[in-house]
Amino acid sequence: MKKSQAEPVRLPRADTQAPQGLELRHLRYFVAVADAGTFTHAAERLFIAQPTLSQQIQRLEQIVGTPLLHRRRDGVRLTAPGTVLLETARDVLSAVDHAASQTRQAAGLGRPRLRFVIPADLPDSLAVQTASRLRSAADAGEVAITWMETALDAQFSPIRQRRADAGLGWLTASPDALPAPLEVMSLGEFEPDVWIPSSHPAARTGVIGLDELASMDVIHGSHRASPAIYECWLEVLRAVNPQFEFTDPPVRNSLPMALAFAATADRPAAVLTGPTDIAGPPPGVIRLPRPAGTGDMARVSIPGHPLTATAALVWNGDLPRPLQQILFDTADGVSPPLTSSPPPAARPGAAIRRRTDERKDSRPRGQLELAQPGCIQPLGEPDRRNRPGPRPSRRPRSAYRPVADAATSLRE
Repeated sequence: MKKSQAEPVRLPRADTQAPQGLELRHLRYFVAVADAGTFTHAAERLFIAQPTLSQQIQRLEQIVGTPLLHRRRDGVRLTAPGTVLLETARDVLSAVDHAASQTRQAAGLGRPRLRFVIPADLPDSLAVQTASRLRSAADAGEVAITWMETALDAQFSPIRQRRADAGLGWLTASPDALPAPLEVMSLGEFEPDVWIPSSHPAARTGVIGLDELASMDVIHGSHRASPAIYECWLEVLRAVNPQFEFTDPPVRNSLPMALAFAATADRPAAVLTGPTDIAGPPPGVIRLPRPAGTGDMARVSIPGHPLTATAALVWNGDLPRPLQQILFDTADGVSPPLTSSPPPAARPGAAIRRRTDERKDSRPRGQLELAQPGCIQPLGEPDRRNRPGPRPSRRPRSAYRPVADAATSLRE
């Protein structure tokens, strides 16, 4: 009688395991390219040579067995598999960085670390003032800061997905609309500069209506650079012209080039910058004079401030309390004090928005303030977010100085 042979043990298929040769640096390079949009900008941020970066991305595509990026003349675009890998890569890198930081802190080898995002589209003076105050508060609390330059969308996804701990960005909706566990403090409302040809009739008065602006070709920064502002202002302009579309600038981050192209366009064209000026400065604040135009283009304003964005400091509410305290101190130091507002009858149609102020024990509370209509929607009743507890007493804040006045906000 023949004995039956034992069946061989079946090992897991190789393709169910992590690809051989895959390293964390491959994921970091891939995420950097996806965020930057081009190999050139990604290489600059990573401080490596562009050919080296291209080779490593090709190696990653060989490891996973499929193309991850569409190479185009104007940059790169994710393939469907690339989109899947990007989200997973972000989670993996965030988990590894967080675990390493927690391990070092547990061993007493390092200070707590705060990953802070500063997008490139912020006014220089606002970014500098916030960064300076954050560094001072972090040094006092013995906290190390990792600076991250990346775009923030309206949902502040890098912070919500824990790829970053906090950031300075643009709030284009009610704070209550942000998903949990995000915390937010407003730093002030800003609006863009508007440039039109000097030959345009509105250039003589210095004022152009929103409907008239929407009938022109409007050169504005790319969607990738500032997605929240782009989508918000596009919605406002489409409300008066459903067919409206922005025109991409010829060169990124160059206002003189955009003005030159608008001045020589075949049909009337305008240039709309990002948020640079404080929207409707409070009583007693005087803007420094600025030149009304440059060459064939003139700067104008839009009545009613319909295009606005609120600069806000946003952080993850799950952060340790000492880190949240540092962020609150930073936001509180940058925020201007409340000023008296005219009664509602004097400003018809004014929306109500919430901003924070200090209690006597130095904790913030929600306080209602009138603001011009824009992208910010009316808020609900009480502020549902918890704020850090009492802080040590400190010196009174100095008199309000605009963080982005007209003399410093324009980058020509």
